[in-house]
Amino acid sequence: MTTQAVTKLFRISGAVQGVGFRPFVYRLAVEMNIPGWVRNDGEGVTILATAATEALEVFRQRLEQEAPPAAQISGLTVTDSPASPIPTGFSILSSDDSGAKTVRILPDLAICLDCLRELFDPNDRRYRYPFINCTHCGPRFSIVEKLPYDRPNTTMKHFELCPRCRAEYEDPTDRRFHAQPIACPECGPRLSWQEKSEVSETDALAAAAAALRAGRIVAVKGLGGFHLTVDARNEESVRELRRRKHREEKPFALMYPSMDSVRMDCETVEAEEQWLRSAASPIVLLRRKPAGHTVCPSVAPRNPYLGVMLPYTPLHHLLMRELDFPVVATSGNLSDEPICIANEEALERLGCLADGFLLHNRPIARPMDDSIVRLMAGQRMVLRRARGYAPYSLSLKGPSTRPLLAVGAHLKSTVAMAIGSEACVSQHIGDLSTQGALEAFERAAETLQQLYGMKAQAVACDLHPDYHSTLFAKKMKLPLIPVQHHHAHIAGCMAENGIEGPVLGVAWDGTGYGPDRTVWGGEFLVIDGAQYRRAAHFRTFRLPGGDQASVEARRSAMSILYELFGAAAFDLERPCLKDFSASERANLLTLLQKGFRSPWTSSAGRLFDAAASLLDINHASRFEGQAAMELEFAIGDLSTEESYPFEIRPIEEGPRVIDWAPLFQALLADTEKHVPTGLISARFHNTLLEIIVVMARQIGAHQVVLSGGCFQNKYLTEKTMRRLSEEGFQPFQHQHIPPNDGGIALGQLAVARNGE
Repeated sequence: MTTQAVTKLFRISGAVQGVGFRPFVYRLAVEMNIPGWVRNDGEGVTILATAATEALEVFRQRLEQEAPPAAQISGLTVTDSPASPIPTGFSILSSDDSGAKTVRILPDLAICLDCLRELFDPNDRRYRYPFINCTHCGPRFSIVEKLPYDRPNTTMKHFELCPRCRAEYEDPTDRRFHAQPIACPECGPRLSWQEKSEVSETDALAAAAAALRAGRIVAVKGLGGFHLTVDARNEESVRELRRRKHREEKPFALMYPSMDSVRMDCETVEAEEQWLRSAASPIVLLRRKPAGHTVCPSVAPRNPYLGVMLPYTPLHHLLMRELDFPVVATSGNLSDEPICIANEEALERLGCLADGFLLHNRPIARPMDDSIVRLMAGQRMVLRRARGYAPYSLSLKGPSTRPLLAVGAHLKSTVAMAIGSEACVSQHIGDLSTQGALEAFERAAETLQQLYGMKAQAVACDLHPDYHSTLFAKKMKLPLIPVQHHHAHIAGCMAENGIEGPVLGVAWDGTGYGPDRTVWGGEFLVIDGAQYRRAAHFRTFRLPGGDQASVEARRSAMSILYELFGAAAFDLERPCLKDFSASERANLLTLLQKGFRSPWTSSAGRLFDAAASLLDINHASRFEGQAAMELEFAIGDLSTEESYPFEIRPIEEGPRVIDWAPLFQALLADTEKHVPTGLISARFHNTLLEIIVVMARQIGAHQVVLSGGCFQNKYLTEKTMRRLSEEGFQPFQHQHIPPNDGGIALGQLAVARNGE
């Protein structure tokens, strides 16, 4: 066996800062009697180690195999080190903040089991301390201000460590060694309770719990912002929250005190329970049990699912143990505004919403909503990517030649930046429809560049010329890379699945600007590299009233009827007409006849709306996607493979046109025969998935990629994935980024890089 010592440099990239990686390396090196050092830098972690070649190989293997649970190693290289004095022991050096910054920034992590045990241990010095944490858990992205991830670069710099915390922080054998948010009751953040103008730091938690028991609305400052909370069993209180928040029917998220309490109300499978208990601790969409619900009806009206999470911070654990009943835990904002993160801001903006405020004095660097996931075709699908997942980066094919910024679309906004071979995607920002949202969007774009110490050299944006994100991109005065909306949808799904073309991309959503100046949304795109070809689309129809048609499903229904029957459609006795006044009917007919404020669209999303209205399920949505959701929910547990006819028309030197006329004619005939609504909805859905299968056969692409908001539909997506697999195709769905517009920024990056 070779005994001659050699010195090697190990460079490790990925999510390796803020997870206890350096103390892990220290303990491993000491155990193996390997001298050297470890330090953080802008690219990750660098290790210098001196030992026999065989020992260093074992060391390398154990670095990968035994890394801390929250670490994610994306790269590990080993090179010879120049001859230098051999260290006498192993040490942890100060961070090196020079050079390029490509290390992955870690998301906020739910409290770990060790800290949870200490939280409720009367003999522990952090007993019932709401801000307990260690290197395995606690705030990360919500407190970091710049890299490398060290305490002076976080919002915890305002809290000077007491001697005991300092000793833990500096002890490489301690679980809190270099845990940047480390704190205790003596030196760390504190709670306070504010009700009207009175402020109290005594028994703040008890005051909040008492208010919630009394049916009052409490604003709770958490990890990435404020929640508005209320007793989820109290119908009157939940209704009052809806009234104050101007949120009529959109489902509220819930926080349950324990997994056992979740099981009382919801059906769960092992994967869903694992997600609820994970370090990300997202909201998970769970099917309600048929009876015996703890929560009141107004939490999620007419919805068979509940959005459920478990306590994920020590503060939430303390509060929920006091209460022992589920609470509504919805974002602390008015509808369409960003979540509040600062105490003064919350007192001003939420003063009309909350009866009391449970505050703390740890600053939050950026807003972080709760992430939302659901089980889809046996895999996790992220519907909103925020706390716990953002800003984990995704690997891209090959390195970028320059730093690229992508600014996403208009709805469900995110921004993304390409750094080397990684794509860092921001947290969910929201719809860019308010001044506050625009400001949050611009801060997020600046934050990505600031954290990585890079300035974008080009910017990718949506093709729509009037999106606020596009206007912002133009203001940057950088080379502009416009990317068609649905091309970005498919490219994003391809990027996260690590696949290359050619693929058949099925991009179905509500709206996206097409290069022909029409509203696209029911697209079949053949994609290879940076180029795409529109292979097929749904037959176009008008959107009477423009954006108003995206809210009122009855307008899409009338447009479909007008295409089928002309002006005679307005003489039919159909549910979609019943709430229009005579003058509104006349105006609607004029819009359809003259095309004024009625753009042409191929939108699949509006076809769902039309079907929902024609079936008298929903005529006007109170929140985005409501009509389509209720159309899906109408199926219930019904099982059928029956479908309606459709026609695919070849067009010379152009994309095929999928004519929905036979579908809707058969659907209308079923309504006249009084066929059950659920069966009609199932046949409608089955027709759409059969259209995908037939198009895949005609195009001949082996890989089929599903993206766009329509593929949040569980019935449609799962049956489509199954049918495509049965037919010998290889289907792909989203897993790590949302299929909705929250995934557009990643797709824009992928297209821009492929075109370099």
